[in-house]
Amino acid sequence: MHVTSPFLLALLVLLLLPPSTQPRKASQGKGLRVGRHRHRQNRNRDSSDQATFFQSSTVQFWVRGGGRQGRSGDSSHKGPDCSEFSNPGNLFMDCQGRKLSSIPSALSFSRPPDHLLLARNLIQALRNRAFSGYEGLRSLDLQQNRISVLEEEAFLGLTHLTSLLLQHNHLSTLSEEALIPMQSLRYLRLHDNPWSCHCTLESLVRTLQVPSNRNLGNHARCEEPFRLRGRKLKRVDPELLCLEPEPISATADPKGEDGRNATVPLQPSPFRSKPDATTVCHTYLFPTPHMDCRSRDLTEVPSDIPREIVRMDLSQNSLRRLKGRDFVEASRLRSLNLSHNNLEDMDTASLSGLLHLHELDLSNNSLRFFHYGVLEDLYFLSLLRLDGNPWVCDYSIHYLVYWLRLHPGVTHSGLLCHSPPELRGKSVEDYVHSYNRACSQTEQTDPELWNTAMELQVSLEEKEVEPANLRRPQKYRLTRLN
Repeated sequence: MHVTSPFLLALLVLLLLPPSTQPRKASQGKGLRVGRHRHRQNRNRDSSDQATFFQSSTVQFWVRGGGRQGRSGDSSHKGPDCSEFSNPGNLFMDCQGRKLSSIPSALSFSRPPDHLLLARNLIQALRNRAFSGYEGLRSLDLQQNRISVLEEEAFLGLTHLTSLLLQHNHLSTLSEEALIPMQSLRYLRLHDNPWSCHCTLESLVRTLQVPSNRNLGNHARCEEPFRLRGRKLKRVDPELLCLEPEPISATADPKGEDGRNATVPLQPSPFRSKPDATTVCHTYLFPTPHMDCRSRDLTEVPSDIPREIVRMDLSQNSLRRLKGRDFVEASRLRSLNLSHNNLEDMDTASLSGLLHLHELDLSNNSLRFFHYGVLEDLYFLSLLRLDGNPWVCDYSIHYLVYWLRLHPGVTHSGLLCHSPPELRGKSVEDYVHSYNRACSQTEQTDPELWNTAMELQVSLEEKEVEPANLRRPQKYRLTRLN
């Protein structure tokens, strides 16, 4: 009993011990591997969710802001703050006046635009492939920048471009090679650039003078040399561009053997008395073709107004008179602003040809009356602004009032008498109405004021000096009313 007790005690202790540690380690390793796998899956799922959320938020930013921002939110990847609007089938991206110094990347927008407006910025150079990503572009407005450098492959890939505006820049030379990629180009503006008409410009001049290119560079003119200044690139002789005048040495006799001048310098073209509209004004094609001629110190309506112009602003100038056929070339005008000038007179034919004009602003001028017939071509006029003019309420103002009565669909404003002093501030329509009423009262039929029929016939016969068969038919017939 004493011997077996320790044995039984040891056996009992072995039975009470916990299970073996080896199986426990194996089970623990398997669970760790499963846990790591699950953690890895969860981490991948979270990162995927984050990427999806970032992508969706980026798309939302595209649509609202018109630009795209990088993953880290770095401002260096932020697109320009441009306005996006669309017409049926056309996406316009308006980046005008944004102080841009380079062409924005096409990836900055939700999708490549059809029309890109970059006027009134600070762009100085167009490098090769500057418009990569804009292959579907149909019109490009780069006017009123500071462009002085344009490399030959700047427009590479713009095979669908039809309109290119480069006026009002600092270009002095341009190679024909730069135009070759634009196979569909139909409209090109190059005026108001200081073109240097030397040999480097010969290829461009020859291209512009091809008859089929009638809308390419129409109003561009030479700035130098002096002998060609003012000549249109469309009309200058290409042979003269590479013809350098021979220098005259200090010791050479300025006259030849026969006593005449040895060299006769070519004179520049005569000074144009009437300004050219495309030179002094800014022309915009989108969203509608319009011309901005405000505050140009113009004393007369400029010539050569493009036929496609729909709106024209000539306000805040020094116009004193509108001459006949001033707007005959602008037959598609729908809106004309002539306010804040010094207009005193409008010829009868000054508005002839404006058959589609809807709005006419003549406010704040010095008009006193309208000549008879000046408004006769304005069949579709709907708005006429007349305030701020010193209208004189006498018989000369009647035509304007009668015309407005015959065109009740025309909304007008500001037609108040300025003189004579007793009528100042009174409505012109009321004045004409009171004039007609007073006239009808004083011209009532009075038998004592009429001659007899025989006396009237005798007085007419006394004035006849031609035989009856040679007399012209009377234009008016005098009838006595009893």
